[in-house]
Amino acid sequence: MSKAWFRHDRFGMFIHWGLYALPARHEWVKNRERMTDAQYDRYFERFDPDLYDPREWARSARRAGMRYVVLTTKHHDGFCLWDSALTEYKVTNTPYGRDLLQPFVDACRAEGLKVGFYHSLIDWHHPSFPIDGVHPQRDDEDAKRQPRDIAEYRKYLHGQVRELLTDFGQIDYLFFDFSYAGRSDLWWGGKGAADWGSEELLTMVRELQPDILVNDRTGLPGDFVTPEQYQPAGPMEGPDGPIAWEACQTLNGSWGYDRDNFDYKSPDLLVRMLIDGVSKDGNLLLNVGPTGRGLIDPIAEGTLAAIGDWMRLHERSIRGAGASQFVAPPDARYTQNGERLYLHLFSWPFKHVHLPDLAGRVAYAQLLSDASEIHLIEPDPSRVAENTQPGAQPPGTLTLELPVRRPEVAVPVIELFLSPTASGENP
Repeated sequence: MSKAWFRHDRFGMFIHWGLYALPARHEWVKNRERMTDAQYDRYFERFDPDLYDPREWARSARRAGMRYVVLTTKHHDGFCLWDSALTEYKVTNTPYGRDLLQPFVDACRAEGLKVGFYHSLIDWHHPSFPIDGVHPQRDDEDAKRQPRDIAEYRKYLHGQVRELLTDFGQIDYLFFDFSYAGRSDLWWGGKGAADWGSEELLTMVRELQPDILVNDRTGLPGDFVTPEQYQPAGPMEGPDGPIAWEACQTLNGSWGYDRDNFDYKSPDLLVRMLIDGVSKDGNLLLNVGPTGRGLIDPIAEGTLAAIGDWMRLHERSIRGAGASQFVAPPDARYTQNGERLYLHLFSWPFKHVHLPDLAGRVAYAQLLSDASEIHLIEPDPSRVAENTQPGAQPPGTLTLELPVRRPEVAVPVIELFLSPTASGENP
């Protein structure tokens, strides 16, 4: 399978949506509050997202500069957003009464977006899923005594994945979540590759969708790795060299709609996180959690719009770009695409920025936001600082002369056109 589109597109939307949008206090609400199935059923009985319009979701993603969208088909609570033949615990049995996945797939395709599915390996509703330290009923001794057969659940898991990869046309991306065998420091009874039958599961996935990309959370290696809620310190390496990676990040620390959580990251911070990831040869999968009526909430919409404003002017420093061989100056990041090197200035210095090892290697420079020229200075290396004359920088340094006024964008970007012999290989 080719990772070319994944490495090129760089920016996607994650959507966590399900019954937990109704309590609106975190997607793990059933676990956190140790709810029984009967207690949680009040959300199943009232799930009716009458304002659901996946075309608006897809348009919001595209306007934000995202090029693929990943939706939770089933989260840990076991509720299914499609008309699965293998369970009654599905959207078609709620007041809404209709499949949610096919309209989502169609909307993404209409906007030219790649289609991704998230699918939970965990299921707190299925009667054969063994209770463990992650399960909402972990403290219920009567429930723990009831026999549960992981082999029965495994057949159900594989059967549902088969449905998802058979009934909705081409699926580009699959995010399994998650394995936790050996995590006795946090949870007892953890489950992993053997419990999921991951070898057989991944073989089936590849047979049904040969071009699909699959993540690394089945307990076996995948096509890319998934750092969650943190930014890696640099390009990620595996035993055989560099590996594809994607940071999955929330807007406010919650994946599902969380009405009273206002710990939102600013659009400027999210833009810097996107740039930081691409500078380390990674992707960003940024999450939204729609409301119980099916809307992306106004704060999230405003954030996406602000990111989109920046992307409209600076997309080419992200799309198709990756890590550079050159070392950026302090408080800045480089991305590179062939003979174009992009300097992202997280802070705006007064008048000059000094670029190590680029003297004689840059043919032209401009602000990316408006294509206005930036002057190049390669001062005499013997020059001494005196009054209004700055001294020389270390040999090989290129100095850019900046305007005093910072451009009115989240992160200013300078596009450097490298001489053909200076560009090196674009990672």
